Amino acid sequence: MGRIERVDSEIKKQLSSVLAEGVKDPRVSGMISVMSVRTDTELDQAKIYVSVYGADPHEVVAGLNSAAGYLRARIADKIKLRAMPSLKFFYDDSVDYSIKIDKIIREINSGEERG
Repeated sequence: MGRIERVDSEIKKQLSSVLAEGVKDPRVSGMISVMSVRTDTELDQAKIYVSVYGADPHEVVAGLNSAAGYLRARIADKIKLRAMPSLKFFYDDSVDYSIKIDKIIREINSGEERG
């Protein structure tokens, strides 16, 4: 595993822990899972992909981006890097997509059983 992959993994781990403790922004609600972290090669910016259940994902992402400085400071204490990358949050719809595909497959299969 390369350096960037180790940094990504550590950011994901620490950020998941901080998010589990909660964020004061009321938009950041529901169950939030950090799906992946992609840090650029210069370690300037980390793109954080999150999945959200039980809340409007776009509101949650807006709240997370608003709290990015706070979250960055919280995890910087736990990760030993010369410079902590800035955080930018994005909604990862892969879970929603897989649920939708699963539902379609079930509908097709139930239709075949009847026919």
